[in-house]
Amino acid sequence: MQDHIASLLDGESCHAEIRAQTTEEVKISVVGGNLVANASSETGGVCARVYQNGSWGFASCADYNQESVCSVLKEAKDNAAFLDNRLKKGKEGLPGTAPYHEKLETLPPPIPRKCYIDFAMELDGYIAKTYPKLTGRRVVAVAEKFEKLLYTTSGTQAHTVAPRVYVYVFLSAETKDGETLELFEVLDGGHGYFPDYFTSTEKYYGIIDKLYHELMDKTEGIFPQAGTADVILAPSLSGMLAHEAVGHTVEADMVTGGSVAGYNLGKQVASPLVNMVDFAHTALGKPTPLPILVDDEGTACEDEVLIRDGILVGYMNNLESSVRYQMKPRGNARAFAFSDEPLIRMRNTAILPGKDKLEDMIASIDNGYFLTRTGNGQADTTGEFMFGINMGYEIKNGKLGKALRDTTISGVAFDMLKTVTMLSDELVWESSGYCGKKQPMPVGIGGPAVKCKVSIGGQ
Repeated sequence: MQDHIASLLDGESCHAEIRAQTTEEVKISVVGGNLVANASSETGGVCARVYQNGSWGFASCADYNQESVCSVLKEAKDNAAFLDNRLKKGKEGLPGTAPYHEKLETLPPPIPRKCYIDFAMELDGYIAKTYPKLTGRRVVAVAEKFEKLLYTTSGTQAHTVAPRVYVYVFLSAETKDGETLELFEVLDGGHGYFPDYFTSTEKYYGIIDKLYHELMDKTEGIFPQAGTADVILAPSLSGMLAHEAVGHTVEADMVTGGSVAGYNLGKQVASPLVNMVDFAHTALGKPTPLPILVDDEGTACEDEVLIRDGILVGYMNNLESSVRYQMKPRGNARAFAFSDEPLIRMRNTAILPGKDKLEDMIASIDNGYFLTRTGNGQADTTGEFMFGINMGYEIKNGKLGKALRDTTISGVAFDMLKTVTMLSDELVWESSGYCGKKQPMPVGIGGPAVKCKVSIGGQ
């Protein structure tokens, strides 16, 4: 099949891609000691995409054989010609990229679902025995694997696999007035397979204990005072901010659509302390949580610096937008399923750490809040954001006080980032979620603790 695909693209004068892909998923859910979900799925197929004078033709098929590969390539070429004949964009060709080659020799055997189930049941048993007063408990294990074979007219020939796995714990308790509160924690996981992380449940008991005590603090919690406040955002929130409120505005297709980043390139958009990078596969000398070596247009992945010393210096591009903005493509075109076209997407986006200690940051605030957990977040192309806060603590005279009940924070990213005065010295990653831009997409988000001013909701 690889030789066949290569021969089909030989001699093509315009940019073309053929991608075969399978996606495997496993999900196990244990609720209150009962196995309520035990599912696995596999989808796959082949697609082709062709560029002609500014128009793209795309086609896909759920079959993967010589006939389907030939068919989707022909359909993609016909679709590109059809659109070019009507739209007549007359654009120049796409930039050439260095061919990327990667070949997988072997893949590990499938992990039996019994491994996931036994692990989840053992964790649930510990929670039930240790914390019988909880009103609810849930343990979820998820795993997925994206395997791709990509050939392009630029010479890229890549057979890649991207597995990831996580285990979540959800705990619920009631307040004195009968309200049910919930907190969850991602115990462990990331790029790799189940045995790479989850060999013993005992190593996670301490994390569960900490989650339980935070939940108990929250049942006695207070609501913050509404208004603008001095806050410290924990790394999970600064990572969310980097992705939702800044990252999407600097995706080149969003810039073309009118995002706030379009007229801020080269301008001060944050405190000089702030630096932000979309990392490809290595960050500060260590692997990123979701390393990506080549994108779905065949471009070898490199880091994209977005903000340097508070100044907006770059966008994330695909091949086509790199021509428009005269920037180097660095591998940000990603597709979720075989039937999806590549879109400009983030990979591992993070605010870089500073030099401050978290305890010093807390001590520097007389009256404010330390916000530690978020359950969701959203933003638009103006950079305006709103995040739900489901855990945090008040800060009084430089010391942590009472826990907070659920609240929200909001603001405009490029305004809020200008108020940053301290950054902790540790970069913390999270990678268990998805980005929802038209297609779901696994991403990594990261950052340090950030001291800034933000609008916070009250009761």
